[in-house]
Amino acid sequence: MLVYEVLDKLQQAIEDYPPEEQPQRFGNKAFRRWFTWLQENAIEICSTIFHDHGTTDFTDPPISYTEAVNEVSGYLVESFGNSTRIDYGTGHELAFLAFLTCLFKLNILKKQTDSDASTINDLLAVGLVIMPKYLVLVRLLQTTYRMEPAGSHGVWCLDDFQFVPFIWGSSQLIGSQYDPTVIRDRNIVELEKDKYLLFSCIAYIHHCKTGPFEEHSHTLYGISEVPKWEKVNSGLIKMYKGEVLEKFPVVQHFLFGSLLSFDKVQNNKPLGIGINVGGGFSQRGSIPSNIDPFVKPISPTIQQSNEHGEKS
Repeated sequence: MLVYEVLDKLQQAIEDYPPEEQPQRFGNKAFRRWFTWLQENAIEICSTIFHDHGTTDFTDPPISYTEAVNEVSGYLVESFGNSTRIDYGTGHELAFLAFLTCLFKLNILKKQTDSDASTINDLLAVGLVIMPKYLVLVRLLQTTYRMEPAGSHGVWCLDDFQFVPFIWGSSQLIGSQYDPTVIRDRNIVELEKDKYLLFSCIAYIHHCKTGPFEEHSHTLYGISEVPKWEKVNSGLIKMYKGEVLEKFPVVQHFLFGSLLSFDKVQNNKPLGIGINVGGGFSQRGSIPSNIDPFVKPISPTIQQSNEHGEKS
């Protein structure tokens, strides 16, 4: 089973758990039944991924099959929201990155190792195929079950729910015919939303919010005034570190194991807070340093693919 097929399976399961009639406007309780189904089936789903790729024995890194399945399935479950609060945010998106990172570490997903264009490059597929499919799924969850954004900063946030697609999407636009001012052009955004990841995100914002763009998406409007996509991309990566990876309320729930291990911070630099965590961190509060090396490589990979497409 491919990762794309897994996401498709999870999307189809939503039909089995239609929204309940309830007085509350937000947080439809039917999401908890869908989430319970995911919890009950996650290990089987991940086992199928392993078996379909002929991967049941791991030596690099050395980890037992059972341990690998348990860890990977744990990240998969955490990737789609919180069943208690019925909300979704960048912490859940981060868990999905962890899920993908583990598949790369286990060599189930593979980076392109040579210049042969015919070689499958899963790193590229993650940005241009898997992430768009993931967005379709989580957006359907958000709208079907009226999920609330977890930790949104309102008009000052980049997006109520997502962050990473903006990083990879801005990379995809480097070398394209468009400059950042096009972010404000709703017609072009709508026309190109199926081709460009960033435009897909902005089109979804227009679908969900009303009123002037500069009012409901102040940060994105500001980004449209940056002269080059390279600057936008590097700025978003820095913003992601500061607003997600270094924020305790986000990473306090992050899971650690053998694949993504907990490494104690040497300088005891406090995370960006909202909660006073004192001088040190628990294992649920350190920056998941394994993720950052995964986020950054995909941006230039997508950029290179886009430049190749422009030349061909």
